[in-house]
Amino acid sequence: MDNINDTANIPLGIVIDDATAQLPSPEIPEILIITGMSGAGRSKAAATLEDLGWYVVDNLPPRLLSALAGLVTPTSGVRRLAAVVDVRSQEFFEELEDVMGSLQEHSVDYRILFLDASNQALVQRYESVRRPHPLQGDGRLLDGLIHERTILEPLRRRADTVIDTTDLSVHDLSRKVRQLVASVSDTDPHLTVMSFGFKYGLPMDADHVADVRFLPNPYWVTELRKLTGKDAPVRDFVLGIDGAQDFGDKYVDLIHPILEGYTRELKPYVTIAIGCTGGKHRSVAMTEYVSGKLRELGHSVRTIHRDLGRE
Repeated sequence: MDNINDTANIPLGIVIDDATAQLPSPEIPEILIITGMSGAGRSKAAATLEDLGWYVVDNLPPRLLSALAGLVTPTSGVRRLAAVVDVRSQEFFEELEDVMGSLQEHSVDYRILFLDASNQALVQRYESVRRPHPLQGDGRLLDGLIHERTILEPLRRRADTVIDTTDLSVHDLSRKVRQLVASVSDTDPHLTVMSFGFKYGLPMDADHVADVRFLPNPYWVTELRKLTGKDAPVRDFVLGIDGAQDFGDKYVDLIHPILEGYTRELKPYVTIAIGCTGGKHRSVAMTEYVSGKLRELGHSVRTIHRDLGRE
């Protein structure tokens, strides 16, 4: 582990480690080339993009990038493509410069995200997973890192964004990648508000559960018994109960800051379950009400009624 920073005199270009420079809108077909030092977090960056709906290809031989770029059109199903290209492709990696030149000649828009870290951090990461560096050969791990830095220096200089992951956790890196490429709809949690009946059991995937059995049950009103909470007479009955709408409003006030926290903590899916006895009247009406209030706050909400029609 001697001379761990013996490449510190190599000019490494400008580091943008706050990922504030936004890439083009995802409505525009886009190609992102992910590259950088081995162990700097390329796989985590790729996984983050995949979670955001990008089409991701890992360890792509550069010569295939041109053909793959042809799939990214405004009318195709692939509109956001991320390709991880690095020294694992061995001698094929040398073709990357020519391939990028060809893309520019054909007016193909792409960006380069370069992930870097200090030699000390990279050595520690490799030692923790006990894997050899792809360029290490019969030499030291540090020899492989030095060789890789030399090869990647020109690419690092032309990168659109460089993220230094030396002091970042995997969650920090994921946040920076999301900030770099994601639209508001990507970062906002996907909400499901679900009605259910307690007699059929709690939803096993619920993050939050509200119980509206404190409200009078429309089941005992003869003309409402066969209707559901989606029908106006039942909805008006439930929401007209003293305190019902107040409960729904305050519940939304409670949930809203929690959803903001989920966004910060990268929780992509949230299920809110609202239950009554049978999942037919009270929970259905309240679920529709809460869903509407959350949509008014700008959230994308899917509303489902798990047990409706089950009786």
